[in-house]
Amino acid sequence: MLANALIGLREGLEAGLVVGILVAYLNKMGRRDVLPKLWIGIAGAIALALGVGAALTYGPYGMSLQSREILGGTLSIVAVGLVTWMIFWMARHARHLKGELQGQLDVALAGSALGIVVIGVVSVGREGIETALFIWASVNSSGNAVLGTIGAAIGLLASVVISYLIYRGLVRINLSRFFLWTGAFLVVVAAGVIADGVGDLQEAGVIPGVTNIAYNLSGVIPASSWYGVLLTGLFQFTPEPTWARLTVWVLYIAVVLTLFLRVSLGRTKPAAVTATPAVTTPPAPALVPAHAGDRA
Repeated sequence: MLANALIGLREGLEAGLVVGILVAYLNKMGRRDVLPKLWIGIAGAIALALGVGAALTYGPYGMSLQSREILGGTLSIVAVGLVTWMIFWMARHARHLKGELQGQLDVALAGSALGIVVIGVVSVGREGIETALFIWASVNSSGNAVLGTIGAAIGLLASVVISYLIYRGLVRINLSRFFLWTGAFLVVVAAGVIADGVGDLQEAGVIPGVTNIAYNLSGVIPASSWYGVLLTGLFQFTPEPTWARLTVWVLYIAVVLTLFLRVSLGRTKPAAVTATPAVTTPPAPALVPAHAGDRA
């Protein structure tokens, strides 16, 4: 439940920030007349995301158990791939997101009204489809659809409220730090989802080694205990992982989390390096008067 609430909060806040930027820019440009077209596009994006979620939830019911395992495992891996891409995309483009969206609006305003609708569908629909797919994969892994859905709904509702308060200027939060910590947490959640996807494919016979158990922690962390249920809901924990599941989990955490932290934290390093000489090495005016005009 908590993991899905965080997914809903982060993804919903991203979509809310996008909507806020688009609406504020149209207001600033004095083009409130095209706002209804933007809202039509946003409504279409929400309907698309809900349709994807419904298809994922009710579509596999007529399949055999093996087919459901294959579908579940494959979609879990696809969901992790999309979320991983999203995490890195936001880490790299967060600073320039406002300018990119405003540039797209300028192009759409110079063209037909359909362009505004398309911007609404694409800018919000991407977040919505990723959210639907990843929440479905997380719920499918934890096995508790009710709590998972409730958690996702709480996170999405909270993101709507926070996005509105930010748009109205009533709340200010450090978005860089928010996306850093939630991104790191989502990497850990995604590691459990992709490992569970590998487990589904092993159960279906697609990947061998279903009986090769790496270790057994059932005596220490029973799956039915409250902390076992909590770990399963948050990170798709299993007390008896196969070697394939364990290997995928460790590799994903080691590679993706390291790269994510390097990308997210590395952006501040150049500023710190260039600021040091300015403090420790004062200028020497007597040695450079001939080049003063060059500096100006």
